[in-house]
Amino acid sequence: MGLRDRMRNEPVEIYSDQTNAAIMRHPGRRFPGLLIQGDTLYILCRKADDACAEIGRGHPGFEEANELRNTLWAYLNHYKIVLTEHDLPLPFSH
Repeated sequence: MGLRDRMRNEPVEIYSDQTNAAIMRHPGRRFPGLLIQGDTLYILCRKADDACAEIGRGHPGFEEANELRNTLWAYLNHYKIVLTEHDLPLPFSH
C-alpha cells in the first residue's frame, strides 16, 4: 500500500496560522506542532549545509551541526517522497 492509499482528511486544532509558523495539534497528539512549509524547510537545509561547511569537519561543534543538518535533510527527503507519491509539485527546485 502506497502513501496515497493512506491519505485522509481529519480536523486539526489550529492555534496560529502565521505564515511559515502555523501551530496546530494533530488528532491524537498531546502537544501542538509547528508546520514548516516545504520551501522554508529547503532553505533551512541549505543553511545547515552552509553552517557545517563554515565550521569544518573535525572542528568543535561540527558533529552537533552535522546531526542537525542530517535531521533536517531527512525531513526534507520524506517531504519530497510524499509529494511525489501524491503527484504534487515541489515548491523548490533541487
